[in-house]
Amino acid sequence: MALALFDLDNTLIGGDSDHSWGAFLVAHGLVDGDRYQALNDQFYQDYLAGTLDILAYLELALTPLTEHSPERLAALHQQFMVEMIEPLLLPKAEALIDQHRRAGDRLLVITATNRFVTEPICRRLGIDELLATEPEQIDGRYTGRVSGVPTFQHGKVTRFNDWRSEQGIDSSEATVFYSDSINDLPLLELVDRAVAVDPDDKLRAEAEQRGWPILSLRD
Repeated sequence: MALALFDLDNTLIGGDSDHSWGAFLVAHGLVDGDRYQALNDQFYQDYLAGTLDILAYLELALTPLTEHSPERLAALHQQFMVEMIEPLLLPKAEALIDQHRRAGDRLLVITATNRFVTEPICRRLGIDELLATEPEQIDGRYTGRVSGVPTFQHGKVTRFNDWRSEQGIDSSEATVFYSDSINDLPLLELVDRAVAVDPDDKLRAEAEQRGWPILSLRD
């Protein structure tokens, strides 16, 4: 058995679920449309460039969760899945997941996007284990704050190492990590086998220089 680690956005799905959730909120009039869209777009460009201020972005992204009941949020997410996520699903990604599952590998998604957005997506993909940025909740309501270390850049390494220790997984266990983003370079450097999936330009250059395989799940 090996550990098969997957980034989510632009890796297992053909888009960014965090940015898409923001677009969904704008489309349904659930946020101040012009302002939120401008900030959401700018933060996404910062992410693509590898310069994102993750805490500033999370302040924007988590605030709308504070404004609705858990029941309302659940209903909104069901609608979001139908409208925004189903069109982003990739048959080749689902085949890759199934290949690792049939090999008996342990599957883990590790994503910078928060758990509220990503957990139902992972369930849809048939992956039960998830490391995501954790929005704080008190008495069942979101506070708009982050709990613990965001799973972003070096935070992915921190959270993965903590998880591996908690699970009693020996550090010698073979690991493969699939990602599209230069932001994931710290974790890609840690694992036994790094695979660049439809990579951004910076990660493609790194992969070519280091001899990492480059895979497309969109062709």
